[in-house]
Amino acid sequence: MCICIHCHFVDRCKTYHEVETNHHQLHLTENPDFDAINPQINANIQIPEIRVEGDRIIEQGEFGFEYDVVGCDSFQEEAGKWARLRPGELVPT
Repeated sequence: MCICIHCHFVDRCKTYHEVETNHHQLHLTENPDFDAINPQINANIQIPEIRVEGDRIIEQGEFGFEYDVVGCDSFQEEAGKWARLRPGELVPT
């Protein structure tokens, strides 16, 4: 899980803005002004599920990447910050 959803700087952070871009999500801000110090990002490869039915190969899903910030020297905990900025939306995982 991305630690950004509980960070004081989530709505100003350039790193989180890039994560949003890579996930094709709406941005919390269009003009972030905060440079995170030493963010550590996990990039997980997502591959389609492939199965064979008779002589046919069936793919489900798409190839892609999942990005999660798992550490950051700038992290300042503010539990629930993302959820307060986007009330009623599902919190990203």
